[in-house]
Amino acid sequence: MTSSGLRRDELAAFLRTRRARLSPAEVGLPDGTRRRTPGLRRQEVAQLAGMSIDYYIRLEQGRGPHPSRQVLAAMARALLLSRDEREYLFRIAGEHPPATVGPSREVSPGLRHLLDAMTEAPAYLVDAAYHVLAWNRLATHFVGDLATVPDARRNMIRWTFQQPMTDAHWADADVRRFVHSTVADLRAAYGRYPADPAIRELVIELLGTSPHFARLWAEHDVEERRPIVKRVAHPELGPLEFECRVLLVPETEQRLIVYVAEPDSPTQAVFRRLAERVGP
Repeated sequence: MTSSGLRRDELAAFLRTRRARLSPAEVGLPDGTRRRTPGLRRQEVAQLAGMSIDYYIRLEQGRGPHPSRQVLAAMARALLLSRDEREYLFRIAGEHPPATVGPSREVSPGLRHLLDAMTEAPAYLVDAAYHVLAWNRLATHFVGDLATVPDARRNMIRWTFQQPMTDAHWADADVRRFVHSTVADLRAAYGRYPADPAIRELVIELLGTSPHFARLWAEHDVEERRPIVKRVAHPELGPLEFECRVLLVPETEQRLIVYVAEPDSPTQAVFRRLAERVGP
C-alpha cells in the first residue's frame, strides 16, 4: 500500500479512542492534576511516542501527513496496542503491518517507568522465551547485576537448567511446578515463532545439555502460568518467602515477574530495608 491508502478520518478516530482508554498509571506516568476527560492527554502520547505534540494533534484531527512506519510503530507502543490493533493501525494508515517473526524484545517506556516505580518489590521483564529485558534495583539481589552479563546469556530458562539435579532447590515442589510451567510457556513460544533463531537455538542447546529439560520438553505441555510461593535461603538476606507473580503483557507477549511479599511479613521488611539501602 502507499499513502493513497491512508484513511485519515478512521486513523484519527482510532487514535482518539485508544488514547481515551488509557490511564497515566498504565503507561508509567503520574496522575498529576485532576483530569476533565478520561484517558491520556495528547502531549503525553506524543511524549511516549517521541514525536512533536503538533504532529500528533494533526494526526488526531485527520489533517496530518502520511505517518511513516517508524511513527506508526512508536504510536503502537505508546498506546499499548495489541497485535490485532497494531495491524489495524498500519492498515488504516495505508501500510502493510510488520511481520511477527519473533517475540517482541522492545521495552516500552511505560514498562520501564513501572519497573522503576516498584521500589519495594523485586521485578524484571522477560520476553516470551524468558530472556531478561529489563529489571529494577531490588531484582539485582536475586538475579545479579545483569548489566555485567552479556545480553545473549540473560536467559532465565538457561540459568534454571544449568543447576545440577543435586541442587536442593529441585526438591521444592513449588520450584518444580514453576519450572514445568516455564518449559510449557517456552513450548508455546516455540510454536508461535518457529522462525525465531534465539528460541530455536535455546531449545536445541538445552535438549543437548539437560536431560531434565528434555524430559519436560517431551511432555508437550502448554499451560497457563499461575502464581507460586517461593522460599529462598538467600546467602546475604536470610530466609525469604514471597509469591512469584508472572503477569502477561498481552500486546508484546512479554512477562513481568514480580516478587510479592505478604504485608507486614519479615520478607516485606527485608524488601523495604533493601529499598532504603539502594535509594531512588
